[in-house]
Amino acid sequence: MTTKKKQILCVGLVCLDVINVVDKFPVEDTDTRCLSQIWQRGGNASNSCTVLALLGAPCGFLGSLAPGHVSDISVWTKRTDFLNDDFESRDINISNIVWQQAGITPSACCIVNLSSGSRTVIVSDMKIDLSLYQWIHWEGRNASEQVAMIQQVEQYNATVSAELRITTSVEIEKTREELYQLFGHGDFVFISKDVARHFGFNSASEAVKGLYNRVKPGAYLICAWAEQGADAMGPDGVFHSNAFPPEKLVDTLGAGDTFIAAVLFSLYNGKCIQESLIFGCQIAGRKCGIQGYDGIV
Repeated sequence: MTTKKKQILCVGLVCLDVINVVDKFPVEDTDTRCLSQIWQRGGNASNSCTVLALLGAPCGFLGSLAPGHVSDISVWTKRTDFLNDDFESRDINISNIVWQQAGITPSACCIVNLSSGSRTVIVSDMKIDLSLYQWIHWEGRNASEQVAMIQQVEQYNATVSAELRITTSVEIEKTREELYQLFGHGDFVFISKDVARHFGFNSASEAVKGLYNRVKPGAYLICAWAEQGADAMGPDGVFHSNAFPPEKLVDTLGAGDTFIAAVLFSLYNGKCIQESLIFGCQIAGRKCGIQGYDGIV
């Protein structure tokens, strides 16, 4: 009898991405007709859930939503709207979403340039049963609160046997001082190219070596660098994977979230860090060659 695997929980942002596909980037103060406009569920943690679900991992999302036509669940009418429908269509567990009584669900206007594959994003502005989860990933946002959440997981891990302990990971994408406290938390720490450059590094290899002293003992530090691939450093050495670019660059929106999700999926399934880096770069490369996410596997 096969034992059902525990879930991967991603903690962070969900928003509405309104994607405008154009044949070339618009010139300021001109009228431009887009080739198509797509609504897509976005946000780093939300995107990673999409990729994990497509890869076949049981996963859940923890974050906040506000009422409105984009995300509303009405207790009285049992009506679900766009974001919730999309989560459910991919079998992503949203039972831990925190519903806010005020405010609005964030949205982002995204411009995808078909001639280059580039994307431009313009953004507007726990209590859970830990025994259900094998892995929890945090998209770095309100770092002080997230550190407290990670510490709760660490306390839980201290009370259970090794095979029941939850693996933790964090993503530090933005160059904000408050987020850097997350370096010291998480078994796997993902940093962006922007963060690496903020600290004065010009490659992923330089970054993981130069910043490794910030992570906790035994952790892995991982940095993806677009066409240069990705590097990692851990207690057993330094690792590298080349990039796997598509034949034609179509859409890079969410490529970083795809890389993280693919690495998590591989590690979650018992692969080593080297195999997981390669898999992450392969899946991220496939994503860059298609619009959206369907078709990466």
